[in-house]
Amino acid sequence: MKKHAPGLSAAYALSTPEESRQLYADWAGTYDQDFAAGQDYLLPGSTARAFAAAGGTGPVLDAGAGTGLCGQALRALGVEPVDATDISAAMLAEALRKDAYRDVIEADLLEGIPVPRNSYRGVVSSGTFTHGHLGPEVLPALLRVAAPGAWFSLSVNARFYEKAGFAGAFDRLLRGQWIRSLTLPEVRIYGPRATGAHKDDTALVALFRKV
Repeated sequence: MKKHAPGLSAAYALSTPEESRQLYADWAGTYDQDFAAGQDYLLPGSTARAFAAAGGTGPVLDAGAGTGLCGQALRALGVEPVDATDISAAMLAEALRKDAYRDVIEADLLEGIPVPRNSYRGVVSSGTFTHGHLGPEVLPALLRVAAPGAWFSLSVNARFYEKAGFAGAFDRLLRGQWIRSLTLPEVRIYGPRATGAHKDDTALVALFRKV
């Protein structure tokens, strides 16, 4: 019997790193076709375009890179080099096949990213901050690996933004002069071919610079 592929509801229900590893190991091989193409997934491209339009340049870290859709979009826009990090080795294996990344790093963002401080001139993340176990508590780890002046383009599910504490976290970072120039354009996550309960969901793309 064919194994039923995981879906968005299962991803939104994640609560632990081990659950994430298991779900994305099961989903990696079908994610691009069954989910991204099937649900007209626009967010990776929107996140990449926002980064490029703001003046973001490489080297870039794609945090929660999954199968590499955002990195692929960055490369199409001429933004290189890009490294990928994700908790799922299976998803990173799919990302490598796209030949969009200089390197891939298997890591749980809750535990930090094993690269030196100030390694990147930009950080992007598309689809990582939804309804799962990751929230604004990972922002310090992302800021640590970014050089002063680095641009960030982080998509956050709009329904999750206030509830998870992103508004307060960004306010503290602004007041503490860790970041500047924060804007929050709202974009559609899915295109007109999407179906299901989440088809009209939107995301806020947190665009800002590290001080």
